[in-house]
Amino acid sequence: MEKKRIDLKDLVRNKYGEIAQQSKQQNQSSCCGAGSCCGDVDYTIFSDSYDAITGYNPDADLGLGCGIPTEFANIKVGDHVLDLGSGAGNDCFVARAIVGETGSVTGLDFTDAMLAKAIENNKKLGFTNVTFVQGDIEEMPLQDNSFDVVVSNCVLNLVPDKDKAFAEINRVLKPNGHFCVSDVVLKGELPEKLRKDAEMYAGCVSGAIEMDEYLGLIEKQGFKNIQVHKQKEIEIPINILENYLTKEEIGDIKRGEFGIYSITVSAEK
Repeated sequence: MEKKRIDLKDLVRNKYGEIAQQSKQQNQSSCCGAGSCCGDVDYTIFSDSYDAITGYNPDADLGLGCGIPTEFANIKVGDHVLDLGSGAGNDCFVARAIVGETGSVTGLDFTDAMLAKAIENNKKLGFTNVTFVQGDIEEMPLQDNSFDVVVSNCVLNLVPDKDKAFAEINRVLKPNGHFCVSDVVLKGELPEKLRKDAEMYAGCVSGAIEMDEYLGLIEKQGFKNIQVHKQKEIEIPINILENYLTKEEIGDIKRGEFGIYSITVSAEK
């Protein structure tokens, strides 16, 4: 089991390292741009548009999100915010526009190329209260009771031990702090071929768990006032589904027997 967890982490690290070298437009054609080195996974099918969001920086948007968690995160001026799986810095820069000069934003990511891209983007923007740290969400190199708000965008579903991830979120939040995350969850039984495929795992699908189980993990870690603010069904293009599913299984999706959803959920410590 431990080897499997390490293998999955290495997979995600490698794939997202490759994605960090591409533009959002290249990610729309394939996950690694020209040559389809990662297969026909379109990471941007999950993402929402940030165009009207204050603080949005297109250079930091690789189209890897599945919501806009800062919309429901109730971030205030002066808050200390942590973004888990911060990528090229997109949600960090949106959060910085809210916390202002008196707050701070920390981005945590374990992919070298993503961290380098985020640091480069921040250098261009000149923010002195935005920092990027390398680390594993299951074992954050951060102090207890450090943050007012934790956000994350389509990342926790890629973490092998989600129970440990939510425990870590609880640990680093200040008393009465809260989190708001956008993520991918399942309803119904996802076919094994789709669940097990490594490329779809890195593309946010087969790393996902049932919605009720996901919310149960949050409750298990002692969080209260759990709210699902937004949910939408992810319609994966038929040409992608045909690579993994039979016609009958695709029909089951159309009939709503199972599905893939993005949700934005918050809870308080």
